[in-house]
Amino acid sequence: MTLLAIFVALVFVVSLVSRRLEGSVISKPIIFTVAGALSALAPAAELEMKLERDVVLRIAELGLVMLLFTDATRIDLRRLRRNESLPLRLLSSGMLLSIGLGAACAMVFFGGLGWLEAGILAAILAPTDAGLGQVIVESPRVPARIRQALNVEAGLNDGLAVPFLMFFIALASATQDGAGTDAKLTRLMFEQLGLGAAIGLTIGLGGGWLLAQAQRRHWMAASMTQLGVVALPLLCLLAAHFGAASAFIAAFVAGLATQVGFRTVGKHSVEFTQDWGQLLNCFVFFMFGMLAARAWNELSPLVWLYALASLTLVRMLPVALALRGTGLSRASVLFVGWFGPRGLASIVLGLVYFEQQVDLPGEQTIRLAVIATVMLSIVAHGLSARPAIAWYSKAVAALPPDAPERRAGDTAS
Repeated sequence: MTLLAIFVALVFVVSLVSRRLEGSVISKPIIFTVAGALSALAPAAELEMKLERDVVLRIAELGLVMLLFTDATRIDLRRLRRNESLPLRLLSSGMLLSIGLGAACAMVFFGGLGWLEAGILAAILAPTDAGLGQVIVESPRVPARIRQALNVEAGLNDGLAVPFLMFFIALASATQDGAGTDAKLTRLMFEQLGLGAAIGLTIGLGGGWLLAQAQRRHWMAASMTQLGVVALPLLCLLAAHFGAASAFIAAFVAGLATQVGFRTVGKHSVEFTQDWGQLLNCFVFFMFGMLAARAWNELSPLVWLYALASLTLVRMLPVALALRGTGLSRASVLFVGWFGPRGLASIVLGLVYFEQQVDLPGEQTIRLAVIATVMLSIVAHGLSARPAIAWYSKAVAALPPDAPERRAGDTAS
């Protein structure tokens, strides 16, 4: 209970100075990660971490399920499909190139890593985290189009990264057995992706229709609408575990499907994530800090070098290629490329991978690379956000009035 007491006390203290923190370079992820790392020094910390490992995983999993559902409820596919949509470019060619380049770099940096292990690492580190770049997407000094592109990308790429991760995990698990690889791969893909999508579609369509009917007939109190919406991703999580499916795929599909019957679902799901969802996220960063502190002595210079490459080359080159032809300035391309922080989604996807117990030879390398990349991102993106905004706003001010940056923003919600 020592760790829980430390976390709860820290939440209280941070809430007292939260307005002051909004104007500083010290973000909540930095605070809770550092606090978690310091808490790892407590005498009882190692024992408590072992006893609570499953609880930590479930809380982290719950946090990502809620995030995926909320992000999906805010998507407007008609707007996202527009040819000039920056988010669409980042989520399609940008993300595919990032996974491919991330896997290639992993094989170069870590000579003993196979292509499946490299693919798993690249998929875990593919999603970006809007929470770590919150000051960016909320700053009026950044053009609306750029802010919205980064926000939409971060909101959707975690859901899109899950199928890639599940595919690599299923293929790795199937190849471990040797015989019957194709049949096992097909079965695992059906369970994880197909069944997960079916669960999400059923709960989303059914739940959305029921919520709309209850609201239309005035059966549902306004104060309970948010709880009704929050229950849907929780049902996805429970049903997915019962059916050995992917809870993340189920939650993401459910968020899309719920909109069919209940158009205002996005408003109510966002209300929850802005309140209780923050508590879940802070807890994940707190526990991540503890894990990082325990692994600190194992982080070699090569691992840190890969982490740096993951946040620069692996992110920025695909972004530059994806944004070709948009007419955006070099400053904008550099700004979008740099602000692709790795955070909550990568932590949880990493935990989910290790829970699968595939037992690949390179698992230790994957674990250390994820820890180093997320740790570096929390610090580097947190500290550089405000200076980068100041630099970028000056660069935008020098652009002509008809510059692409000044167009109406792309949005998925």
